[in-house]
Amino acid sequence: MANTPPRLFSAGVSLCGEIMRLDKYLKVSRLIKRRTVANEACDNERVSVNGKPAKAAYDVKPGDVIEIRFGSRLTKVEVLSVAEHATKEGAAGLYRELA
Repeated sequence: MANTPPRLFSAGVSLCGEIMRLDKYLKVSRLIKRRTVANEACDNERVSVNGKPAKAAYDVKPGDVIEIRFGSRLTKVEVLSVAEHATKEGAAGLYRELA
């Protein structure tokens, strides 16, 4: 039993907290205000991970680079950590903005 891998919940979050669905990460990190908006942005190919368009179900991991395009605005961040919940102050610590 000690060697069994962590189980995944239906939301795609492991018990270890190392991965999370892209749409949920965007909401928890407060990069996008609502999960439905994050889902729509992924469906319209406005979100890419590591240079490739990503679906909402993509599993985000530390080290991934996320680009979000809304109109002429481009936000590029590197994922530092993944957390199930984050306070307003702690949300900015989940990622690092890139130039």
